[in-house]
Amino acid sequence: MRALLWASRIVIFLFLFAFAVKNTDPVSVRFFFDAAWQAPLVIVALAFFAGGAVLGVLALLGTVFGLRREAARLRRELKQAQSAPPPVNQAPQPGA
Repeated sequence: MRALLWASRIVIFLFLFAFAVKNTDPVSVRFFFDAAWQAPLVIVALAFFAGGAVLGVLALLGTVFGLRREAARLRRELKQAQSAPPPVNQAPQPGA
């Protein structure tokens, strides 16, 4: 299984390396107010990929922290339930 994992990593690396070598032509990215940035295409693609990954992580932070808070609350409840004495079974009272 490890060999398959390493083989897939090598294939992905070689594919990305070939992509980077083939896309070295300079491109201009134009922003607002006539600002422009000129860099190789692979750098621009990598920058936008990294920016998208950062935005994705930021979008998930609220959910992650909420789930962590809920897990901590459930752990506290479990610890309290385990430390509490077991309930005593009482016989039903007649006429009730």
